[in-house]
Amino acid sequence: MTSTEISYGKARVVFYRLAGRNAPPLAASVDIDVFGERFLSAYTEGDNRSVVATDTMKNFVYAMAAEYAGNTLLGLCAFLGRRFLVTYPVMEALRVSAREVALDAASGERGPSEVLFRSTRADGALARVALEVDAGEPRVTGAQSGWEGMVLVKTTGSSFAAFARDDYTTLPELIDRPLTIHLDAYWRYADLRDGVAEGVGFLGPRAVRDEIERTFHEFNSRSIQHLVHEMGTRLLAAHPHLAEVEFVAENHTPDHVRDGASGVKVFAEPRGTFGKIGLVLRR
Repeated sequence: MTSTEISYGKARVVFYRLAGRNAPPLAASVDIDVFGERFLSAYTEGDNRSVVATDTMKNFVYAMAAEYAGNTLLGLCAFLGRRFLVTYPVMEALRVSAREVALDAASGERGPSEVLFRSTRADGALARVALEVDAGEPRVTGAQSGWEGMVLVKTTGSSFAAFARDDYTTLPELIDRPLTIHLDAYWRYADLRDGVAEGVGFLGPRAVRDEIERTFHEFNSRSIQHLVHEMGTRLLAAHPHLAEVEFVAENHTPDHVRDGASGVKVFAEPRGTFGKIGLVLRR
C-alpha cells in the first residue's frame, strides 16, 4: 500500500504593477503551489483533464495583479489564493508565496523621485499564505511574513568566549570582535486577519527589519544565539499581535589575519564554511 502527497505549481512569476504617478510600484516574484488528490490521475494515468496548466497559473497571476487594490505582499498572497480557489474548484488547497522585488525611490536635485526607482538591496520582504476550501469557501489557514537575505556587520559589541573546549578546539576566545551575520527573519500573527493585512496588528516588513537592525547595533551579545534571542524577545514584547518569530542565521565573521601600527587590524574573508544558528520563539 502506498500513499501519495501531490503538489505542483508555478515558480518565479515576476510582475511590476504601476498604478499611477502617486502610487509606488508593486513588484514581486510569486510562487504558486497547488495541493489535492484530484490531480492523482495525472500522475498515475497521464490523465490531464483536471490539470490547470502552470502557464495558465502564470497568466492568472498577471491578471489578478491588475485587480489587487492593496499594496502588501501578505494581502496580495491572500487575494491571489482566494481567487485561485474560487476560479478553479478542482484545487483543494494551495500555498501562495511572494518575494519583494525591491525598488527604492531614487533621489536627485529635486528630492525623492516619483518616477525613477532603483534596486539597491539584495535582501527583501516575503510573504507566504496557505489556503484551503472549507464548506465551499476559500479559507486562509496560515500566514507568515519575513525578511530574507540581511547581511549585518558591526565592528564591536560582540564576543564569543567561555565555550566548551576539547582536543579538537582551535578557535580562540574573542572578547570583543567584529561581527558579520547573514540573517533571515520570519514572523506569524496570532490573528490571521492581521496576517493578511486586514487587521490593526499588521506590521510593515521594513519596520520589522529596522527593529532587528537596531537590536543588532545596540545589543552587546555573547554569542549569535544570545543575539537572535534578544531580537526575538524585543519583537514579541513590542508587538502583542505577533505569535511567533523565527531566525535563521549564519556566522560570516571575518578572520583576523594581521595587526598594524596604532591598533590597526586586518581581517580576511572567512572560510567558506559557516556556523548556523536557528531560533523559534512562540508566545
